[in-house]
Amino acid sequence: MARRILQIFWWLLLLGILTIFIFLGLGSFTSQPVLAALSHQEEAPGEILYRSQQKLNDASGKSWQVVLFKRVYPGHVTSVNLRLVGYPGSAELLHPQPLRIMSTTGKVWKATDIFLESAPAPTIGQYNFKDILPELPTDDLLLSLPLGRERFVNIVVPQSLVQEWQELLD
Repeated sequence: MARRILQIFWWLLLLGILTIFIFLGLGSFTSQPVLAALSHQEEAPGEILYRSQQKLNDASGKSWQVVLFKRVYPGHVTSVNLRLVGYPGSAELLHPQPLRIMSTTGKVWKATDIFLESAPAPTIGQYNFKDILPELPTDDLLLSLPLGRERFVNIVVPQSLVQEWQELLD
């Protein structure tokens, strides 16, 4: 009789442990924040704008809207740009300065500034990503926005968002 009770105890303990592992495993899948989904709209007959939009924080905790967009006319892509918009209180960007993109392996790319002299607002930057995006790895990236005098605002772009950007190419 005692042996039967001990056997039931061990089975219940094993069942409890398995249940905990299952819930912990499912929790890791459901607790990930949802990133922006790709969207598209027709701006003019034959002109389609595809975009990915997400809010990210810089190293100092300030929020930035990060928008990668691609314009497509019938048969060809005209532009792929990354627009960074600082929310109130964000740093003012220096124009025309390139955006520095760094991978986790230390490789660096520079995206040219679209706003040659002035931006619509001091906290807005827009950079040409047409040639850079196909070269980027699908790892976390560090964006360094120029402020002048070797000062930068750093924004980490998570791997999942970089993968979404790669989907925008297709």
